[in-house]
Amino acid sequence: MDNSAPDSLPRSETAVTYDSPYPLYAMSFSSSTHRIAVGSFLEDYNNRIDILSFDSDSMSLKPLPSLSFEHPYPPTKLMFSPPSLRRSGGGDLLASSGDFLRLWEVNEDSSSAEPVSVLNNSKTSEFCAPLTSFDWNDVEPKRLGTCSIDTTCTIWDVERSVVETQLIAHDKEVHDIAWGEARVFASVSADGSVRIFDLRDKEHSTIIYESPQPDTPLLRLAWNKQDLRCMATILMDSNKVVILDIRSPTMPVAELERHQGSVNAIAWAPQSCKHICSGGDDAQALIWELPTMAGPNGIDPLSVYSAGSEINQLQWSASLPDWIGIAFANKMQLLRV
Repeated sequence: MDNSAPDSLPRSETAVTYDSPYPLYAMSFSSSTHRIAVGSFLEDYNNRIDILSFDSDSMSLKPLPSLSFEHPYPPTKLMFSPPSLRRSGGGDLLASSGDFLRLWEVNEDSSSAEPVSVLNNSKTSEFCAPLTSFDWNDVEPKRLGTCSIDTTCTIWDVERSVVETQLIAHDKEVHDIAWGEARVFASVSADGSVRIFDLRDKEHSTIIYESPQPDTPLLRLAWNKQDLRCMATILMDSNKVVILDIRSPTMPVAELERHQGSVNAIAWAPQSCKHICSGGDDAQALIWELPTMAGPNGIDPLSVYSAGSEINQLQWSASLPDWIGIAFANKMQLLRV
């Protein structure tokens, strides 16, 4: 996908598009099959999750209607179980967040998707504060961490459907969470901080970055799985992607500033420690290669892809590393890298 010369390849060879009947937001690639889950974004109780099948040979995306299902409220995130989760039966396990954390069994034979569990961390009520995001631990796949507008992060043992621990993580709403190691996770919040937690020492956290303007919310966090010293975050209403090295807290090692509008989504390359993709309100997906040393004029993107409207979501497939998925308006598009 070298869109620095946008006409070098016919669009059909570099992108595959799925048109949904409704606006899309959440999206996830299966680690074991060529399936992709997409979630509707309707301001309504009744929403949907559709499962699509991708054939990279014929460059086709097909919905699998028997696997689509209703979802209460728009899912804030979707994630298939990591490949390290050994399961009998061979189906995919899909998690979704919204009013609660929910697990779904997406059967291997394409016959149906069934609810497995609804996990509520409130001891006092049948309701729980809305979940903004979650991350599945791929080193310890029974462990899944959620974050919420109630300032907490909750670590679940999804095999036993019990809470392992719950932490008051921030002073304001927690917007995103990401695992680094089996017992180490980080989170970002409306309080403007990136904090790292170690489950072996729950009383303490390490602040590794704070917004330059106090109380500017941080929206998303991506931990580089190929180099755990590196993570990336984005600020509300900002065109910057902030690259952090946990060995040098408080000072970003790079700031990527070539978007013409606010950045909404970031994803590290699954197979390279130096590449990251970002998408934003300027309707562009930019792929960046991080240099060893940034020059005085900043860093230019390696390639640029223009979408039809603001990009709200972006995922880089670990099982299909040549493909990046973006969501904008009612479309999900796969871009060949």
